[in-house]
Amino acid sequence: MRPLLLLAATTLLAQAPDAVKPAILDRIDSQAAKFGQMSRQIWEWAEVGYQETRSSGLLRDELKAAGFRIVENVGGAPTAFTATWGSGKPVIGILGEFDALPGLSQEDEPVKKVRAAGAAGHGCGHNLFGVASALAAITVKEQMMKLGIQGTVRFYGTPAEEGGGGKIYMIRAGAFNDVDAVLDWHPASSNQVRAGTSLANISAKFRFHGRSSHAAASPEQGRSALDALMLMNHAVELLREHIPQETRIHYIVTRGGGAPNVVPDFAEGYFYARHSNMLVLDGVWDRLVKCAQAGALATETRMEMELVNAVYNVLPNGPLNSVIEKNLKQVGGVKYTPEETAWAEKLRASLTDPPPLGSQETLQTGRVGLGGSTDSADVSWAVPTGAFSAATFVPGSPGHSWQNVACAGSSIGRKGMIVAAKTLALSAMDLLYDPASLRAARADFDKRRAGHQYKSRIPAGQKPPLRYRETGE
Repeated sequence: MRPLLLLAATTLLAQAPDAVKPAILDRIDSQAAKFGQMSRQIWEWAEVGYQETRSSGLLRDELKAAGFRIVENVGGAPTAFTATWGSGKPVIGILGEFDALPGLSQEDEPVKKVRAAGAAGHGCGHNLFGVASALAAITVKEQMMKLGIQGTVRFYGTPAEEGGGGKIYMIRAGAFNDVDAVLDWHPASSNQVRAGTSLANISAKFRFHGRSSHAAASPEQGRSALDALMLMNHAVELLREHIPQETRIHYIVTRGGGAPNVVPDFAEGYFYARHSNMLVLDGVWDRLVKCAQAGALATETRMEMELVNAVYNVLPNGPLNSVIEKNLKQVGGVKYTPEETAWAEKLRASLTDPPPLGSQETLQTGRVGLGGSTDSADVSWAVPTGAFSAATFVPGSPGHSWQNVACAGSSIGRKGMIVAAKTLALSAMDLLYDPASLRAARADFDKRRAGHQYKSRIPAGQKPPLRYRETGE
């Protein structure tokens, strides 16, 4: 760097980070159209967990072109990657997701209208998630280079958040070992720091193997795998009365037979169990497995269980969330145009008692967690992690819904994405400038984790379930 440029950079550093923030915000605004189109492309592809080849590749190539060093196939997942720029400490990580949900295909319209029958859709807004995080990482890199700031920024391309646990395998591969702090966000219908926890989650596919026969001519010869699964389901329903009321259990039947006149020799159910405390969930899960064993015993069938995923509850970090909240407040919320307001009002007609429009323009306060589950929680037990949500959906839109898919493909979703990118970039710059904030984050992390041993419920040798969205034998 030439002397005059070095002097200018030094002056800015002395005033930092506030002196450089306007340039960051302007730079992100200047890139909004380009990255908005990227989010739309990923929305159109709508690739499910571990199959996000094009979505992951689009983000990876953009980061590579921006000068980031790429590591692919992290943790044995072909669509998992890291993109790193800089060297030395501190190391600031930014999470990015890009997987869609099966069966949620929807046009970007405020009424229910399937885009492609049976196809996936971005009902959790991950098309916005990964792109906002990549934009933030690139913007931070540009400022670090311009000002000669020491440190490292790293983008994590994390696949299969929706039940596949991609981040867990990246943790096991050591991808977070050198990181000082991680910044995380998620699309939502409000702008809010996530200062609470989430639900730990264990999921598995239960497969029952019986013996087929003619259902009318020789039923006594058959052993119904479907009967076994139905008995398991019934036992689980009875179990609900005798477990902590905060527990959540949900399931689907993925295979139940091929024809009514054939006793099914194979049946499969996919089960989730959740609780905000992993130790409590362990006990619930043991009892759920006994329900499966009982179904097999009663029907003289054989049961096998494939553990698909297990994620922890989030470990919040107060100092990091304070940094995020300050910047989210500075960035502000999402203002709709008259056309977007009309679009949102039409979508609101499909909602049950939605909050008024306008809440997306402000920062919501108060302690809030995540009603669902996420593998970002496992990251929060490995390294100090701060998280927030940005209003990418019309206020009141339920998670994993066609309404969310419509918003995620619209200008409303892209506006919220830019709020997230700005908040991430400003927060990363604060952390790079202020070692004290990182020390405080580490101290809070150590205090909250004291006395609790993090140990993933996924067996050490298990590989990523690359085909978990498939069913059957």
